[in-house]
Amino acid sequence: QVQLVESGGAVARPGGSLRLSCQVSGLPLNTHAITWFRHVPEKDREALSCISDGDGSEYYLDSVKGRFTISRDDAKNTVYLQMNSLKPEDTAIYYCAGRKRCGPYYYTYDYWGQGTQVTVSS
Repeated sequence: QVQLVESGGAVARPGGSLRLSCQVSGLPLNTHAITWFRHVPEKDREALSCISDGDGSEYYLDSVKGRFTISRDDAKNTVYLQMNSLKPEDTAIYYCAGRKRCGPYYYTYDYWGQGTQVTVSS
């Protein structure tokens, strides 16, 4: 059974940092990509960053490039999203999702976590 479990969401100050974790079970990370999405009301889920299967190539949405870093610990089957220089507009529910290859469209992903809330506020 495939399971993705996010953690690490919290309230942070503007300019602060958070690290989100996505614990993956039942889905080999050497054959599946993991993407971090975020969702705010009345908008579609937005793909922020993906780490590919195999060589672990990384992809980033332009608005988070340089602030967010995705990484993977194969021994722990966990994918991380380090978020620095947080802004109020980063406030959202953050999800990790898995599929065979990186891709930007949320509706093409087969496996999802339950989400973790990130709030950036002074």
